[in-house]
Amino acid sequence: MRSGLVLAMSFAAAVGTAQIQPPSFVSTSAELVVLPVAVSDKHGNFVPDLPRDRFTVYDNGRQQQVSLFSNDDTAVTVGLVIDSSGSMGPKLPEVIIAALTFARRSNPQDELFTVAFNDTVRDPGTERTVAASDATALELGLRSFRPQGRTALYDGLIAALDRAERGTRPRKALILISDGGDNASRWTLNDVLGRARRSNVTIFTVGLFDNDDPDRNPGVLKSLAQATGGERFLPPTASPAALVRDCERIARELRTGYTIGYVPPDRDGGYHRVRVEVVASDNRGKLQARTRPGYFAAVPATGRP
Repeated sequence: MRSGLVLAMSFAAAVGTAQIQPPSFVSTSAELVVLPVAVSDKHGNFVPDLPRDRFTVYDNGRQQQVSLFSNDDTAVTVGLVIDSSGSMGPKLPEVIIAALTFARRSNPQDELFTVAFNDTVRDPGTERTVAASDATALELGLRSFRPQGRTALYDGLIAALDRAERGTRPRKALILISDGGDNASRWTLNDVLGRARRSNVTIFTVGLFDNDDPDRNPGVLKSLAQATGGERFLPPTASPAALVRDCERIARELRTGYTIGYVPPDRDGGYHRVRVEVVASDNRGKLQARTRPGYFAAVPATGRP
C-alpha cells in the first residue's frame, strides 16, 4: 500500500469531466495528491462555493496544476477519540453532549466510531460504526465509558488512525478530546506524528483541562492538529457551551471544505511540503486556506525514483 496522501485515482476521468465527482480513492491508473482544504475569512467564518480557479497549490515551492476539485458535502469517516481516564470523570457528561451535537450537525451519511482510552485502549475493532443520523446508538456507546485510571493517549490515537483508514467514506477525520497528557502509552508522540503524516486523516483536537491540571499538555494537541491540517480548540472548562460550539464548528468545516488533488511532481519517497493559496472573488478581503503541511511521496514499484 503506498504511503502518504498519494492516492490512486483516475486522472483521465477527473480531467475529462466538467463536473468533478468527489474522490473515491479507488485504485485505477494514476495517482493524485489529495488535500482537504478549509477556507476562512478574516473573521474566521468558513467560505464555501469558491470556484476552482481561485486556488493555487505549491509542492515544495513549485506551482502545480489542479486535477481534482470538489466542494461537495462529501461523507466522512469520523472517529471520536475520548480520554476516559479518572481525571475526565467530571467532564464526561459535557463531552457526551458535545459529541451528540457534532453528530446532529454532520452529514447524515457520515460514519462515526468511538475510541476510549485510559490505562488501555478500548478496542475500536469491537465497536459498532454508526451513521451520524443514529444518535441513539452513538449515545449508548458514549455512555458506556467509565472514567478511571491513567492516560494512554498515544496508544488511543494509533488505534484510531488504524480504524479510520478502514472506514468506507472518502474523507477521514479524528476528533480528540483530552487534556493532552500521556502517562501510560507504549507508543510515543513521534510515533503518532509519523503515522499521522503517512495517512490522509485530519485530526482536530479539543483540550479540556483546568489551569492546575498537572497532566495538561496543550502543545501536544497543537502539534497533532498542525501535522494533519486540523485545528486545536481550547474551550474554557467553566463553559460547557464553548465545547459544544467548537464541536459544531468542526462539523461545519467538514461539510463546507474543499477537496483538491494534483499529480505529484516527483516519486522520490521524500517528504513534500504543500501550500494552498486562495484569492477571494468579491469584497470578502483576504482569505486563509488551511490544509496538511505536506505528504510523503510514493516511490516507483522498482524502488528507483
